[in-house]
Amino acid sequence: MAPLHPLLTRLNRWRYTLYAPIYDRVAGAFARQRRRAIALLAPQPDERVLIVGAGTGLDLDYLLAQRALTAIDLTPAMVDALAARAAHLGLAVDARVMDAEALAFPDESFDAVVLHLILAVVPDPVACLSEVERVLKPGGRVVVFDKFLPDGARPGLARRLLNLIARLVATDINRRLADILAATRLTKIHDEDAGFGGFFRIALLRK
Repeated sequence: MAPLHPLLTRLNRWRYTLYAPIYDRVAGAFARQRRRAIALLAPQPDERVLIVGAGTGLDLDYLLAQRALTAIDLTPAMVDALAARAAHLGLAVDARVMDAEALAFPDESFDAVVLHLILAVVPDPVACLSEVERVLKPGGRVVVFDKFLPDGARPGLARRLLNLIARLVATDINRRLADILAATRLTKIHDEDAGFGGFFRIALLRK
């Protein structure tokens, strides 16, 4: 891995430590998309569900029926907030500080995985999705909600300039889901516009 990679990971941890107190005010704007994505995932109560890059736990509101929830995030402040939210909701959640690109779980541990607003943030989205594929059981599902460049498209000048600003606040708006997916054996079984003219998308993947 390039020497820059661990520096970017540490930078993301620092950034999201700063963002933690205000995270809900910003990311809470996507409640409709979170609800829709988890409805598409359709997790059954006894299935083992993993939330990667779980932040403060905004997805927990739509997973109240689950009995085997695990949630990970790179930032301790986010995990602390998530644990407090889970306690308030009466949910038993195994909440851990963990790098999404190096999941500390055995192969084929989970039935379903939630990837909300994480593939555009991690330094290496291919490593992240490959790890998700590894810990997913055969036939398991992954739901992705994020900002993507349309598959096969190239960013125009305005989008390239906007991405310079976006990357300062820890996100990349010019990643293509097809490019990330091509490095895995996961299959896309659903894809839909999730807002801003397709700037955001929801995709359902299967192993």
